[in-house]
Amino acid sequence: MRADVKLIRECLKLYLVMGSTNCKINALEVVEQAIAGGITLLQLREKGPNALGGKARDAFARQVQQRCRQHGIPLIVNDDIEWAAALQADGVHIGQDDAPLPEVRKLLGDRIIGVSVHNLEEAQQAMDQGADYLGIGPIYATSTKLDAQAVQGTKLIHTLRAQGITIPIVGIGGITAERAGAVMDAGADGVAVVSAITMAGDVTLAASNLLQQVTREEDVS
Repeated sequence: MRADVKLIRECLKLYLVMGSTNCKINALEVVEQAIAGGITLLQLREKGPNALGGKARDAFARQVQQRCRQHGIPLIVNDDIEWAAALQADGVHIGQDDAPLPEVRKLLGDRIIGVSVHNLEEAQQAMDQGADYLGIGPIYATSTKLDAQAVQGTKLIHTLRAQGITIPIVGIGGITAERAGAVMDAGADGVAVVSAITMAGDVTLAASNLLQQVTREEDVS
């Protein structure tokens, strides 16, 4: 059994990726303010210099999870399948160098599995193996992920949609409120952001502005 496609599309609209090191203020305050601003999914990415480890990481994750559950927002974990299983997270997001998707599916069952892809071949393989959604990027230049691939704009999203491929897609990489509309126009179901929310002077307002751009066509219709 797989996660519901309609639910996935809704969850991808405003997708926050964050860890304790990505924030100007207390990370839990960022989570609360981002939720107030309308985020629809949170990916916990606790890695890099000064990231939490061991019991501190687990405690932080549980606090984030508690806040997400209070508001019905799925929490997924970046890369670490065992940690996602231990937390009973709602899913995991994996890259091309992580565990093979079939192995992840065996461990996590019907929970959400997203896969980062950078070309048509990777996208097709992820779909064939049962990914619930594709993360495509970096759409624009980003300083958040130091090992990011080359910027590719919205071309791959356009290509997949032009071929009639309907799998849920989220665009990621350098996306701001000013750029979100172009990503949605290309055929994405939502945008994934880090610093556009976590480093904002007003986190709630930043999230709200992004969500407005993502849902603007729905509002018109």
